[in-house]
Amino acid sequence: MATTYDFPSDLRAGQEELHQVRAELSALLKRLPWSVVPLDGFSDAGGWRKIERPASPGWSDDEQAEVEKLRRRERELAIFITTHRYWSEVTGPDRVDARAGLKHPQPPPPN
Repeated sequence: MATTYDFPSDLRAGQEELHQVRAELSALLKRLPWSVVPLDGFSDAGGWRKIERPASPGWSDDEQAEVEKLRRRERELAIFITTHRYWSEVTGPDRVDARAGLKHPQPPPPN
């Protein structure tokens, strides 16, 4: 049976928020045009795979600010999680297992 780790609530909350921020950032980037700045479309059929992009109107100032805000928060949370005092209590391979357990929590077994 896998080891169960007793993560501090602030560490668990930080990881949950990091998952949320990354999901929001991913969804936002999928909605935005492919280029930050306005660029003409292009087609390149001569390479090993065909690449086509429509013209990009670029991102608005608000869109750029929102992406930057989410990326900044993502960095803050990643730093908080990786430098948390909890990790000094866990050593060697257990640290790897604990980190995986925090990133990918298992659902509780059915009763």
